[in-house]
Amino acid sequence: MEPQKPPSNKINDPPLDYLIRDAQVLPLSSLHPGPIPRGYVGLRGSVIACVGEGAPEDWTAREVIEASGFLAMPGLVNTHTHAAMTLFRGLADDLPLRSWLEDHIFPAEARIIDAETVYWGSLLACAEMIRSGTTTFADGYFCLEGTARAVQEAGLRAVLAHGIIDFPAPGVPDPADNIATVRRFIDRWAGVSELIRLGVFPHAAYTCSPATLKQAKGLAREHRLPLFIHLAETREEVDRVRQISGTSPVRFLRDLDLLDSRTVAVHANWLEAEELDLLAETRTGVSHCPESNLKLAAGVAPIVEMLERGIPVGLGTDGCASNNDLDLLREMRTAALLHKVTRRDPALLSAPSLVRLVTITGAVILGLEQEVGTLEAGKQADLILVDLDRPHLTPLYNPFSHLVYAACGADVDTVFVAGRPVMRRRELLTLDWREIRDRVREIAKRAGG
Repeated sequence: MEPQKPPSNKINDPPLDYLIRDAQVLPLSSLHPGPIPRGYVGLRGSVIACVGEGAPEDWTAREVIEASGFLAMPGLVNTHTHAAMTLFRGLADDLPLRSWLEDHIFPAEARIIDAETVYWGSLLACAEMIRSGTTTFADGYFCLEGTARAVQEAGLRAVLAHGIIDFPAPGVPDPADNIATVRRFIDRWAGVSELIRLGVFPHAAYTCSPATLKQAKGLAREHRLPLFIHLAETREEVDRVRQISGTSPVRFLRDLDLLDSRTVAVHANWLEAEELDLLAETRTGVSHCPESNLKLAAGVAPIVEMLERGIPVGLGTDGCASNNDLDLLREMRTAALLHKVTRRDPALLSAPSLVRLVTITGAVILGLEQEVGTLEAGKQADLILVDLDRPHLTPLYNPFSHLVYAACGADVDTVFVAGRPVMRRRELLTLDWREIRDRVREIAKRAGG
């Protein structure tokens, strides 16, 4: 097939807004699944107008970005975060999940979390994600009106899933109001921004009753929204769910009719073969969070078996309280090495397959595959430029290899979301980093109790 050509220079043709040229381009599309050693990407408005090989001559653009020495690729997709938990980065480390959550994180949340602190914590997360190449993220937390405000200011793309839990939580002091609170959030934010999608986030099968879980899924189905849920994160969780339900976590959710293509199971570390089959049959997606799982010694998700069954798997960082960063490039490296060593097979999870997990497959899980995840004409212009002129990225034989095994977030130079630059030459264009830093430091003084 012929590469997509830039528009001709006819007088009535609108010019491109940006033409990125002489870059190494990694479109990850069916037309260009591999790297283009010397190519271009043209942006008009919020969409990609053209992608191709060579040096186009028949074009007009308001700005030409000379990108020799850079890799142009789709923006990264983080399928699971708790953005505002940047406020708790480093607050409680080296603890098992239950103690970490119940003895430290929940009390800290009770002390400081409200819509205003969530706003500042989410701004910090947005700054960190932009500077490490993430253009789309899925968030599950409380007081999400603060996160929605932050996303609007940052100019990122997000799926915001309001939390549901059957005990008092930030912004929901009465658990009886948990579903109504989420409904109000949906009513307030539906359609407000092209960059913001909504979702529903019942915390887990052991913190939400069967009735709450069914109501949460009913609300998600009513509005055709994704549902996110922590699933089989630890062996202890599996035992607790068995005590509650008499069966395994996946079978429990299947029996409650929670599993389908709009459900995202987060972690999914402790699953039996039959449970994997159920996820495949119901087309349920999985968000794999290897660094959080490692830090909390929660377990290792069987994503090799998931991928063999055709289960869509994306990568997530989880929140900064349990990771402690939001760098998806480093998350890829961790995922690759973790599964190679635990399976004792260095050929597992090739570098190209890992890059797909943080781009097109992540978009599939979030229901955004028609908009983002690849560089091709007509899709949203969410893309990043990675600076290849670095000692640790020299020499370059294979860009997939460098992205997974050598690169980190600090190598990202430029970020576009919906055709809008939100970072150029490592400078944030939509956020005031110093103000965010100072406000978060003040909030943190109250977090430790």
